[in-house]
Amino acid sequence: MAPEPIKVMIVDDSAFMRMILKDVIEKQPDMKVVAIAKDGLEAVELAMKHKPDVITLDVEMPKLNGIEALKEIMKRAPARIIMVSSLTEKGADITITALELGAVDFITKPAGSISMNFRKVADDLIEKIRNSMNIDTDKLLFRKRTVVSKTKIKSLITSHVVVIGSSTGGPKSLDMVVPALPENFPAPIIIVQHMPPGFTKSLAARLNKISSLNVKEAEDGDELKPGWVYVAPGNFHLGVRYHDKKGILYLDNSDKINNVRPAVDFTLDKVAEIYKDKTIAVILTGMGKDGTKGSFKVKYYKGKVIAESKETCVVYGMPKAVVEEGYADFVLPAYKIPEKLVEII
Repeated sequence: MAPEPIKVMIVDDSAFMRMILKDVIEKQPDMKVVAIAKDGLEAVELAMKHKPDVITLDVEMPKLNGIEALKEIMKRAPARIIMVSSLTEKGADITITALELGAVDFITKPAGSISMNFRKVADDLIEKIRNSMNIDTDKLLFRKRTVVSKTKIKSLITSHVVVIGSSTGGPKSLDMVVPALPENFPAPIIIVQHMPPGFTKSLAARLNKISSLNVKEAEDGDELKPGWVYVAPGNFHLGVRYHDKKGILYLDNSDKINNVRPAVDFTLDKVAEIYKDKTIAVILTGMGKDGTKGSFKVKYYKGKVIAESKETCVVYGMPKAVVEEGYADFVLPAYKIPEKLVEII
């Protein structure tokens, strides 16, 4: 007996985009479009009525925008939501917020809000819909954040560095880790989140707004400083070189690693070479195995590796690979990672 097709709902205020999305999805033998909504309000109503498995949700819409619709859908009829975003700064900002609120992934329209060449990214969308079916919707609703007391840190002087790697579900886990760290956290932090250009800048801005630490998108030549968080920019690997007794960041556009750029493995490899046993790797939610080879390098130099536990992972892939290889010193839910980082340092 053939398995039930994936029930997909399309939400977009553009009639043209609705037509394109419907055509792309219905060509798949394992998918079925069960509802189409033209605004956020209708999206909430139809989600409650049809209970789709996956929803493609436009970011900017009338009546209820993508964020408002997302909140209501996750409250009333939880589903795996893939945001469809334009390549604008506003679109990127809203998309990052959506990912922190429970959207599983996003896809960008290649040429503005009404995209004549959307079919170029059709294969990517179909893959994301299929992959999203591996995600438990209960994990998308999980939100918990703890704040670490400043008194737990005795010294502001350290040569440690923390590298955090994440992919699918990353913004949600990062939201539990970075804002919970105290402002006098005595080590620089590097974040490598699999995202295209533009979105990493919005991610950094969002984390900076809700954190005590200073968060910025990394730039070539940035000096690693305690209390600062550096987000690897989309489409660049982020490396570190040692110069004048300082760690200096550099951008690298060499080939993709694990089919991604930035890759966690690239950054961990460079950091571990310099910081040796003072390197702390944190591998969060995401598909694939990026971060596993890098974690091996960290362990080789006697550094520490923390893997996010299945409890809070949207996708238990990257951390699972690290755990299965035996590289994880600690396996913790995201909300317990900040306290462990303070304890280690």
